[in-house]
Amino acid sequence: MTLPSEATGPSRTSGKAAIWLLLGAAFATMLNETVMGVAIPHLVTDLGVSLNLAQWTTTAFMLTMAVVIPTTGYLLQRFTTRQVFLAAMTAFSAGTLLGALAPDFTVLLIARVIQASGTAIMMPLLMTTIMTLVPAHERGRFMGRITIVMAVAPALGPTLSGFILNSLSWQFLFWTILPVALLMLAAGALLLRNIGAHSSAPLDLLSLPLTAVAFGGLVYGFSALGAGTDTSRTAGSIALAAGIVGLALFIWRQLMLQRTERALLDLRVFRSRPFALAVILVMVMMAAMFGSIMLLPIYLQNVLRVDSVTTGLLLLPGGLVMGLIAPLVGRLFDRFGPRPLVIPGAMLASSVLWAMTRLSESTPPVLVMLGHVGLSVGVAFMMTPLMTSALGSLGPKLYSHGSATIGTVQQVAGAIGTALFVTVLGIGTARSMASGAGQIPAEAYGVSFAFLVGAVISLVAVVGSWFVRNPVTPG
Repeated sequence: MTLPSEATGPSRTSGKAAIWLLLGAAFATMLNETVMGVAIPHLVTDLGVSLNLAQWTTTAFMLTMAVVIPTTGYLLQRFTTRQVFLAAMTAFSAGTLLGALAPDFTVLLIARVIQASGTAIMMPLLMTTIMTLVPAHERGRFMGRITIVMAVAPALGPTLSGFILNSLSWQFLFWTILPVALLMLAAGALLLRNIGAHSSAPLDLLSLPLTAVAFGGLVYGFSALGAGTDTSRTAGSIALAAGIVGLALFIWRQLMLQRTERALLDLRVFRSRPFALAVILVMVMMAAMFGSIMLLPIYLQNVLRVDSVTTGLLLLPGGLVMGLIAPLVGRLFDRFGPRPLVIPGAMLASSVLWAMTRLSESTPPVLVMLGHVGLSVGVAFMMTPLMTSALGSLGPKLYSHGSATIGTVQQVAGAIGTALFVTVLGIGTARSMASGAGQIPAEAYGVSFAFLVGAVISLVAVVGSWFVRNPVTPG
């Protein structure tokens, strides 16, 4: 690998070390994102809280991510790489320690919010660093490593959590991650140097609450709509309405601030047609991926009567395979560009979603596992080329804002996909039961109906993939 010499920055060796350090830190923080889901029943018992309240350990993490990620475009331009990394890992480490010592649910929830604040910064920081340091002809290979982090770390989280909780308390979920976080923090303090230039633009204080209302409202609104109860639907509708209004105001504010180079999230990234197209395709496929991840455990446990441990093991190979093939996809991108990868990836993902419309109460669980693996492979063939070509079509000045935009879209798309699939599942199940079907056949019909909607939406990605082009970086 050859790394350019930066006026403000690292040698080739230190630049390569910085990327590996950021990859390790991002893996640790993303792994933590999914470890609490399995622990929710333990929290209900140990802390004496309701199931709905315990689920806020995951919901609050997701909401914090959605609110913080849009600010990273500004943060990465305003502060140095070293400052941003140390702040992120300090927050993550502090939140992890607080979670390990949490005496009650309130403190645990605060700990998760602090953790998420650090986690939200890591992925945009990693993307921006790679785009700054790595030559265009090698970016696919390195962006493929980001896909490993995005796929394998969340997939391993529930499995790691299950093994720990099999013999230890939920506090050890935090004690296990804390040494890794502190090691990354120490390594960053000793080894990381500043990369690229930064500006001294002032922070627009009005944009911050607009960010919280816009993206927090959208993510929470879609998530609540997918919960399925009348109370959650009401809360979700209110939050969604607030989020839409907040988003409109946020966009208006950023367009005004762009005139004086003070935007919190610079929306000029959408002037690049390749970037805009890639963001749309990422949103479609992430919605399908997150929706499937939410739907398949429900199907396996409620319809096929598979236990929770086996369910986790059946869904683990998808994330692992996605991570394993990511480096190959990255190398193929560097050699052939995005279209030869994105087109078959979209077709494979769409084909799997169409095949899942055939799920029934008698489908063998191994076929569900193979379907999830196929969907993961299709998404892997899309994600690395789309992210690389999207950011590659921007000028260096917009790398941080492009990274923040992609991260924000992923969070919102995940919430939309989850809400859409679960809502359609409920509609299909209710319709089937109204026609006289039993509970299990009705849920099986609801699952197939939800995948039908997802399959139809995936056709947008299939059509859009033919319009993807090689990135041409502005001069």
